[in-house]
Amino acid sequence: MTKRAGLPIAAALAIAVSMPASAENIKIGFIATFSGPNASFGKLMKDAVDLYIKQNASSIAPHTVELIVRDDTGPAPDVARRLAQELITRDKVNLLAGVVFTPNAHAIAPLLVEAKVPLVIMNAGTSVTTTLSPNIVRTSFTLWQSSYPLGKWAAKQGIKTAYTAVTDYGPGHDGEAAFIKGFTEGGGTIAGSVRMPIANPDFVPFMQRAKDANPNALYVFVPAGPQSTAIMKTFGERGLGASGIRLLGPGDITPDDELPNMGDTPIGVVTAHHYSMAHDSAANKAFVEALKKEHGPNYRTSFMSVGAWDGMAAIFHAIKANNGKFDADKFVGSLKGWQTESPRGPIMIDAETRDIVQNEYMRRVERRDGQLFNVEFENLGMTKDPWKQIEGKK
Repeated sequence: MTKRAGLPIAAALAIAVSMPASAENIKIGFIATFSGPNASFGKLMKDAVDLYIKQNASSIAPHTVELIVRDDTGPAPDVARRLAQELITRDKVNLLAGVVFTPNAHAIAPLLVEAKVPLVIMNAGTSVTTTLSPNIVRTSFTLWQSSYPLGKWAAKQGIKTAYTAVTDYGPGHDGEAAFIKGFTEGGGTIAGSVRMPIANPDFVPFMQRAKDANPNALYVFVPAGPQSTAIMKTFGERGLGASGIRLLGPGDITPDDELPNMGDTPIGVVTAHHYSMAHDSAANKAFVEALKKEHGPNYRTSFMSVGAWDGMAAIFHAIKANNGKFDADKFVGSLKGWQTESPRGPIMIDAETRDIVQNEYMRRVERRDGQLFNVEFENLGMTKDPWKQIEGKK
C-alpha cells in the first residue's frame, strides 16, 4: 500500500520540477509619431523595436511581449495623455514606451505614479523630463549631453563669436542654454540668439538675422527630420556658408536618414552626438545590416533607431531580471546601473537619475562612396547629463 501510494506522489513531484515557470504576456503601450510631417520618426523607432523583438524573443521565454501601438500625431500633449490613459485603463498595459516629443512625455509623466506604470523614453531629450516621475527611464539622450561639450569644443577651435537659432520648446531651450554655457566658459561671445516656432516655421528670416549678425559660427537646433533638411537648405540658399559662417549643432540637424535629401550643403558641418550610422563597431554594422535586410539596401538608420533598440534591450533585461513579474518600482530598480554594448557604443543607466550615460562623438559630414555620412573624428567619452550635474543641483 505504501509503495503503491508513493508512486503518484513521486510522479507528481517529477512533473512539478519539469514544469516551466509561469509564462507572462507583457503588454507594452508604444506611443510614437506615425502620421503628419514627422511620420518617419515612429517608423524608424518601430522598425528597430520589431527587429529587436524578432531577434531576441526566445531570450525571455516562456514570457512573451505584446506591442500595442498608438500614433500621437506629433507634438500633441493632449493626444499623448489621452492615449496613455487609454493604454493604462483599457488595454491594461504593463509599461509604456516610445515618445518622440518632450511635450508629450511631460503630459504622460503625471499618470505614471498613480497608475504604477513605468515609461521607457526612447527619444524625447529634454533634461528635466526624467525628474518628473520616478517611473521614467530614458535610453535616448539629452541635448545637454551633446551641446554643452560642443560649445566647449567650438571655443577651443578659435571660434570667437557664435549665434544661436533653436526651436522654441524644451529641447531647443536646453540646446541653446547648454551651447552658450560651454562656449562662453571657453571664452566665446554670443552675438545673438533667436527662437523659432515648432510648427510650420519659415526659416528664411531667422537665417537672415543670423547672417546679419556676422558671427564666426551658427549653432542650430531643430527637430530632426523634414525641418533639419529645410533649415540646412535655407542656410545654403541664404549664403551663410559662403559668407564664412560655420554651422554647428547636435546630431538632430544632420540625421542620417535625412542626409540624402540635403544636397551638398551639409558637407563639412560639425555636430556632437551619440550615434552615427557610420559608427565603426561590430555591433553597429550588424544593426545596420539587419535593418537593411528587413527593409531594403537603401535603408538608413538614425539616432531614433538606436534609442528604440536600446529601449527594448532595457525592457527585455527588466523582464528577465524580474521573471516576467514586476511593478514599476521593481522594473525601474532593475535598470538602475544597467549596462550593455549598444550599436552606439557602451551605455549605462545612471542609478541616481535614471538617465542614459553614453559616449558623445564629434562628427563631420563627409561623402563616402557617393553618400553622405556623419563621420566621427573624436570620442568625448562616457558622458552623464551635464544639466543634472550643473544646473539641476542648484
